[in-house]
Amino acid sequence: MEEKLSVRPHRLTIDNRASSTMTGIRDVVSFDENQVVLDTDMGLLTLKGKDLHVSRLTLEKGELDLNGSIESLNYSSNEALRRSGESLLSRLFK
Repeated sequence: MEEKLSVRPHRLTIDNRASSTMTGIRDVVSFDENQVVLDTDMGLLTLKGKDLHVSRLTLEKGELDLNGSIESLNYSSNEALRRSGESLLSRLFK
């Protein structure tokens, strides 16, 4: 049985390249002071910068606030991430 993922509205607001507010966040894949990788409803979102800090994270609501110097952001497919979350048996018997 396939798991249906509900799609929430995804919004990304950046203020003066110093702070960001996001909705539609499913999970934080990885983060450090130079890069934050997020699984969003619209794909993987990678934010790069300096002194990045997640100031608020509410996965139940899909919300995240980020502070620091934002230098770039990039969206990419999250299909590989979704497949890596499946069990080995479910991938073998597809």
